[in-house]
Amino acid sequence: MEKIQLCWLRRDLRLNDHAALYHALKSGLKVQLLFIFDTNILKKLPIYDTRLDFIHQALSQLNHELKAYNASLLVIHDTPIKAFEKCIAQFNIDTVFTNHDYEPYAQQRDTEIKDFLQQHQIAFETYKDQVIFEKGEVLKDDGKPYTVFTPYSKKWKALLNDFYYKPYPTEKYFHQFNTKSHPFSLPSLKDLGFEKTFIQFEKPVVNEAIITDYHLTRDIPSLAGTTKMSVHLRFGTLSIRKLAGIAFHTNEKYLNELIWRDFYQSILWHFPHVVNRAFKPAYDHIQWQKNEMTFKAWCEGNTGYPIVDAGMRELNTTGWMHNRVRMIVASFLTKHLLIDWRWGEAYFAEKLIDYELASNNGGWQWAAGCGVDAAPYFRIFNPYLQTIKFDAKLDYIKKWVPEFESFTYPKPIVNHEMARKRCLETYKEALQANPFVE
Repeated sequence: MEKIQLCWLRRDLRLNDHAALYHALKSGLKVQLLFIFDTNILKKLPIYDTRLDFIHQALSQLNHELKAYNASLLVIHDTPIKAFEKCIAQFNIDTVFTNHDYEPYAQQRDTEIKDFLQQHQIAFETYKDQVIFEKGEVLKDDGKPYTVFTPYSKKWKALLNDFYYKPYPTEKYFHQFNTKSHPFSLPSLKDLGFEKTFIQFEKPVVNEAIITDYHLTRDIPSLAGTTKMSVHLRFGTLSIRKLAGIAFHTNEKYLNELIWRDFYQSILWHFPHVVNRAFKPAYDHIQWQKNEMTFKAWCEGNTGYPIVDAGMRELNTTGWMHNRVRMIVASFLTKHLLIDWRWGEAYFAEKLIDYELASNNGGWQWAAGCGVDAAPYFRIFNPYLQTIKFDAKLDYIKKWVPEFESFTYPKPIVNHEMARKRCLETYKEALQANPFVE
């Protein structure tokens, strides 16, 4: 049986500018693309999951592109170990190529797969692909990781040059795809145990005009002032190098957003405890309100604060929320309602199509005041002032909360001044009681 290379796709669902695929194709052997619907991950997801639907549609598109080269994608629904057992039975594999993933489960999974493959004399090669700088590439002069964004971003920019956003020329080697594989078979969502959602996959199109004006439009939720490329970065249907190259030459504010993404991936890598606990341990002693009713009102967009409700309804309806509003609703949940940031993070994880552990976790800990370079706990967004500043004509609110001026709209579930006072007292009490917790 002819030897082949296996390229395992995870969060890099594209053929162009793809690190692992480039190295696999360039090796000289034929390359078979593989995607695994990992049952370890799927069993934790809700039956209606926009992310899974997005992936499902992206895989169909990917296989459509492969047809032009008489190749097809291999899709397996199983645990990774069992999936590779099936691959070994079907192919004579030289090396498995894949890209780095920095999340705790992914690291554990990849270690197990590497060990398993070694037992079968199969190499396992991984590459940097979903970030510009990773792991230990951007460190302080003393070799320690940055925990404050501004100095991290300065070092990041100082290190950046054309090499880091130069695309991998995979197209030159597409003739190396394996053409002897079985016909493409993509299990339906029902086969996977899920239902269709409202999400419609569209190939990523970068609007450079939006990037050019990003610093002017990014904070106004009623405008189409953001690129909405986050979902494509999340699943790798677009290369981070392409966006970074455009941003570097066009708009520093947009480049900073990409740097934040690298920064949070770095934090997750160096401080994996943030997945379940506050980056600043003293904040784990805050006495959160475990109020299911107010949390439900927040989830459903019925808090009586129009800007908050608009954001939550946008999320529930579209699977996306404007970034400025994400900060407002997160601050409201953690500071006005005094509900544990982990509750909000979990809700976002379930609803956001662009959910990414590192960025979601970093954003929520920032809002709650307990993360790296976080907003101080005494900084509490006033929803009314945020509305005046970013939705002065109420265009965003009118779109998502059309009844906000009617008698049917609920009264605020909490008084702003009372909530602010309660928040300050609760945080202060926890931090004073645990001054030496680092």
